[in-house]
Amino acid sequence: MSDLRVIVVGTGGMAGQHGAAYAAMDGVEIVGAVDTRPENLAAFMAEFGDMRGFASVEEALDWGQFDAASNVTPDTAHHPTTLPLLAAGKHVLCEKPLAPAHRLAEEMAKAARDAGVVNMVNLSYREVPALIEAARIVAAGEIGEVRHFEASYLQSWLTQPKWGDWRTEDTWLWRLSKAHGSLGVLGDVGVHILDFATHCAGSDAASVSCRLTTFDKAPGGRIGDYLLDANDSFAMTVALEDGATGVIHASRFASGHLDDLRLRIFGTTGGIEVKYELGPSGKRESGLRTCLGSDAMIEGRWTEIEPPGVATNYVRFIEAVRAGRQVQPDFGRGAALQAVLDRAAQSDADGSRSLTV
Repeated sequence: MSDLRVIVVGTGGMAGQHGAAYAAMDGVEIVGAVDTRPENLAAFMAEFGDMRGFASVEEALDWGQFDAASNVTPDTAHHPTTLPLLAAGKHVLCEKPLAPAHRLAEEMAKAARDAGVVNMVNLSYREVPALIEAARIVAAGEIGEVRHFEASYLQSWLTQPKWGDWRTEDTWLWRLSKAHGSLGVLGDVGVHILDFATHCAGSDAASVSCRLTTFDKAPGGRIGDYLLDANDSFAMTVALEDGATGVIHASRFASGHLDDLRLRIFGTTGGIEVKYELGPSGKRESGLRTCLGSDAMIEGRWTEIEPPGVATNYVRFIEAVRAGRQVQPDFGRGAALQAVLDRAAQSDADGSRSLTV
């Protein structure tokens, strides 16, 4: 079987993860990379071997000798760089969020369906074994009918220097400024925690009420060219289509939490708890607890569960391309999540009024 040929579009920091993942797979060859920045492009090509370099997607398509693409461009560039790939019949794995607005994300989803190609959003927490097993438990009806959930995504990089000094490093400052393309913590991690919660609960959002908060972080709210006006925390109440309700919140001011996700779901006959946290060692630590059956009905006793392993998104994407079948989460899922985030931002602007999705 001939190698499956992949190009990487956008060669910034996250591109290294895509490159390393493909380089580790048998029968996959990275044949090209695309970037408007010559230095980034050259560094990526030097790290991942002999390949073609292009300054635009159009140049890469004129060459055309590839089967699939990983889109690792900035959020606002996903839409204009993905549509030509889809039109040319190329399979695409795109970073999250799919687009900065639902209208654009839906256009990408429709283009992917019309092209009949494999399309996938790299929602990285779909690789967490505890989450996938928890979703299976809920889908199997083991906690009964879902009634309530709590989900959080907590980061502390605005109060701890673990990741560097956000006051002096562009890597972090752009995430705090709307003019530099940031949608704040809602746009950065909101898509992750929303997918984390609703995928596991097994139902999509029907309505949302949201409060966004931007805290004072510098004199005049500015550092150099960066106006620090993007939201730092959000809290939302979500009603699901199946009637369950819950709360989702995220913050960059969560001192003591380096990069931690937690989820609790409660049903009529039991409950589950999922955690995925960055421990002191710098490695991710995940866990799953259940309270089911007589444990829930009589003693309220929780049991630690060891979930089975799961394939990475990169592996599942490549397997889907080879098999000629669609894989989740697809662009349709990405568009549905963006619809909720758009309504959340609108809710905040409208006094946190509850809005139908």
